[in-house]
Amino acid sequence: MHHHGYLWSGPKDRFDNEALRRPPHPDPPPPPAPDDPASERLFRRYREVTGEFPVVDLPPLETAYWLVKPRSLVRGTWHEAKEAADWMGERLTEYAHRFASYRERDVSRLAALLNSAVEQLRDGRDVSFGAYLERPSYLSVAVVTCSPNRAHPELGCPDPPGGREGDAVRTPSRRR
Repeated sequence: MHHHGYLWSGPKDRFDNEALRRPPHPDPPPPPAPDDPASERLFRRYREVTGEFPVVDLPPLETAYWLVKPRSLVRGTWHEAKEAADWMGERLTEYAHRFASYRERDVSRLAALLNSAVEQLRDGRDVSFGAYLERPSYLSVAVVTCSPNRAHPELGCPDPPGGREGDAVRTPSRRR
């Protein structure tokens, strides 16, 4: 078992585009009926989401679906839950001064969150934290457990660049 870290920050209105943050339904809609604009729109939208969901950098609604995103979005890979949670803590500390809510900035709250994250990751669960930033923007920091993922074991490992599956790879965070 190992863990992959993901980071996204960007405009709130982009984050709010939930259609691109959820995987497409496994059953596509029927082909559009002639002269039915509603079925044509539905069919086109399904095709758009099917093509974009796997490649768009937006955080998925279900944390495990980060695993279907491009490898380039992996910010780090760790064998130990504590190391993955430490990375998460570093990212949260980096952004904490921009959190829109003072409650989210509370150091003791963040420490409790990270202690909980270590236990969840050790149990094979994914951890995700999101916060609204000033401007309005949004921050998403996630660590996904892999090999296999507990919530979605059918999702494959992204095998990060620069190493074999599960190698400890640290990559610098990248702001959006």
